[in-house]
This record gives sequence, C-alpha cells and structure tokens, in this order.
Amino acid sequence: MTGLKEKLNEYIAFTEDNLKKYNAYSENMAAQKNLIDAMNYSLEAGGKRIRPVLVYAFCNALGCDYKKAAAPAAAIEMIHTFSLIHDDLPAMDNDDFRRGKPSCHKAFGEAMAILAGDALCMLPFEVIANDNELSPEQKVRLVSCLAKGAGREGMGGGQVIDMENEERTDVDEANLRNMYHHKTGQLIAVSCMMGCICADADEASIQAAADYGFKLGLAFQIIDDILDVTSTTEVLGKPVGSDEEENKTTFVTLYGVEKAQEIANAVTEEALGCLEKFGNDAFLTELTEMLLKRKN
Repeated sequence: MTGLKEKLNEYIAFTEDNLKKYNAYSENMAAQKNLIDAMNYSLEAGGKRIRPVLVYAFCNALGCDYKKAAAPAAAIEMIHTFSLIHDDLPAMDNDDFRRGKPSCHKAFGEAMAILAGDALCMLPFEVIANDNELSPEQKVRLVSCLAKGAGREGMGGGQVIDMENEERTDVDEANLRNMYHHKTGQLIAVSCMMGCICADADEASIQAAADYGFKLGLAFQIIDDILDVTSTTEVLGKPVGSDEEENKTTFVTLYGVEKAQEIANAVTEEALGCLEKFGNDAFLTELTEMLLKRKN
C-alpha cells in the first residue's frame, strides 16, 4: 500500500501543478480576475482527484509516460469541478459547504458561481485543443469522449434523472443503476478511456477501460450513499443526511447499509475483473480496493 500512496501523491501533485498552470491569472485578464479567482477557489479546494489519477494510471498501465496525459487529466477535473459548483447552487442541491469550506456560491455569490462553472465547462476543450503532446486524431477523440461524458448522455443527463427521481415514489434498483451510470459512471469511464487514448491503445483496451470505469463509478456512488448516513460532516467535508432531506432514493434506502455494502463489494469485484486486459496492474488494483474502503 506504500507504493500506492507514493504514486497517488505523485499523480495528485502533477494534477495540482497543471490546474494552476492552465487557469493562471495574467495581467491581460485583469477585468476577469474575480471570475478566475472563483474558478480557482473550487479547482484548488482539494478532493481525491480520482478522475485525473485514472487518466494517468491507464496511460501508464499501457506503457506510456503518464505526463503525456496532462491536458486531458486536467480537463476532466475541470469538468468535474464545474459540476460540483452547479450542483451546490440553491436551484440544485442547495449545499452551503463543499470539501470542508463554503461552496463557491457562498464565497462569491450565485451569479459568479454560475459563471465560474460555465467557464470551467469550456476551458477543458481549449486545454486539450492547444496541447503539444497529443496528435490531432487523439485530440478529436478526447474532445468527443469528454463532451459526451459531460452532456445529455452523461453527467448532465444523469443529473436530470436524479432531480426527477426526487418527485417519484417508484424508484427501483434498475432506475438507480441507470442514473449512476450516467451521473457518475460516465465521467469516470471517460477518464479511463482518455488514458488509453493518450497511449494509442486498441479498441478492445479502450472498451475494457470503459467497462471498468462504469463499474467503479457505480461502486463509488453506492459508497457515497452509505457514507451519507454513516459518516459526519467533519469527515466528509459536506453535509450528511442530504439524501433523506431531498427525498432521494438510494441503495441504502432501498436495501439498508449492509446490503448496499454487499452490492458495492460485488460491483468492485466486477471492476477488478476488467483489469485483466491491463495485466491486473498493481496500482489500479490497489486503488480500486482503496476506494471501496474509503471513509470520505
């Protein structure tokens, strides 16, 4: 596990450096300083950086220098951060805290938070398009994957299902799996695919990475459901009990904590099975197991 922590810290440090570089303040943007500050406030708030880590890990597992994936790794974290800013808004989840500090809209106001999210939705495509390490063909595929993963067929569409479920009383496991597949799984799957694309992987490897990502995303979300009722605000860095307050059906409300954990365990085993295509890469295997046991 020591090797996992060292590599994880290396990947995270590389991500932090790149996020600062890609959204650096310059004098010619003096009039937009408040916007850039709001973007960086949320970008630099920490978090697990799981999505960029997965980009690097799959690139590395295929024998390519992970630093070639700097642009897409930063891009997917920007997309993820934009979604968190908008999720926290009063019109959505209405959360006042994110990662242990005031949400972007509490720190900068609702209008600036909306604009910061919008900007973080657009900047990733500029970052990929302007990268010097990637071929034109890689850029086109990365942009296509990222747009699909964030839009109507991905995270955005999943959020719609999530919102509409709050008004329903007939939400079942199939509905939840579909919602998590889009809302959480798509961006995680795209992260894995991006790492493969940067390494010029074959189609079979890209598909195996996507399958892994969708399964990991489902397990990740089920653990989130569990932590929402078993953890504390101090540990999670965001309010607990919000699922019940918002009338959300989760794996915990359907089956209870113990059964939900069993399902998460089983889905994680399925995800690990997908790694056979990558020689059961040690880092990815240990990371997958660590995420199942996480406490925040």
